[in-house]
Amino acid sequence: MAKKRGRGVAGCWYGIARTATVDRAGAWVEIDDGGTAKVVTGVTEIGEGILTVLAQIAAEELGVRPEDVTIGDNDTARSPEAAHAGATRQTYMIGNVVALASREAFGKLAQVVADEWHVSPDVIEAASGEIWVGGTNHKMSMDTAVHLAKSRGVVPLGSASFGTDTTGLHPVDGAGRPWQAYVFGCQVAEVEVDTVTGEVQVLGIWAAHDVGRAVNPKGVEGQIEGGIVQALGQALMEDYKIDKGHTSTPGFAKYILPTSLDVPQITSVIVEDPDPIGPLGVKGIGEPAMVPTIPAMMNAIYDAIGVRVTELPASPEKILMALKDKERTENDRRAAAQAAE
Repeated sequence: MAKKRGRGVAGCWYGIARTATVDRAGAWVEIDDGGTAKVVTGVTEIGEGILTVLAQIAAEELGVRPEDVTIGDNDTARSPEAAHAGATRQTYMIGNVVALASREAFGKLAQVVADEWHVSPDVIEAASGEIWVGGTNHKMSMDTAVHLAKSRGVVPLGSASFGTDTTGLHPVDGAGRPWQAYVFGCQVAEVEVDTVTGEVQVLGIWAAHDVGRAVNPKGVEGQIEGGIVQALGQALMEDYKIDKGHTSTPGFAKYILPTSLDVPQITSVIVEDPDPIGPLGVKGIGEPAMVPTIPAMMNAIYDAIGVRVTELPASPEKILMALKDKERTENDRRAAAQAAE
């Protein structure tokens, strides 16, 4: 039988928000005339969808619509520092600081509205551009509420910083708590291996990942799927080679990347285990999504043909070589057994 199928499973954990060194972020938030809002922070969007996530977080905390939130200039000469875009820290660090700044801004607006209606600010609620007293019909638009606040000399503005509990590591043995939050995941891969050509086709990936609180579930699914496809390329195709200090794979004709035809059916399962430290309960999913993919695929290859690939990528040439080594070993074992009889 030329084609054989197998399944493999692998799990992972991943740390988010450094505590071995200082990690920090800052933000300003203001509710503007017209009931819109602006967020100013040094965040950098590199395609992971953080601006959408921040708009959603600010909208929920302020009681406005996401489309009415503007994310301002990220030049740190004019905005608070948010540190780098990487290490799966954006939602955790920047999301939490935007939430805190939004809560301060809303608190100032809620106090003015509460004074107007002679109630406690604790009972003031807001959503979708309206603000009201919970359990009553006292309601006004955010536009009206902002006008009221500014007429009394109050600008509904909030600022905040959010940092990790920096503990450092032991200078001698490196012991300590390097991360503030941890995410966990598990993936199952199903592959089909052609024992004649050595080609591996990934038929499906089932991925369950803890993300804390999922602010944007569709975005989380996109991150999981993107991580899996990136790992698939590393596992089966991408092979950067250097010869005497110069690359011998300078273009995509030799450095192979996955195309849409290589992408398997991916089933994402979002597990929400809120972070107990941050105000939002969020964690992250950027890099963790690709961590278990390769070992799950290598286990699936082993399940299919009984050989271990220990050097990436698992190219057709390496698969065929491993199969020949397996056949040679089995023949030697049989020969030894017959000689012993």
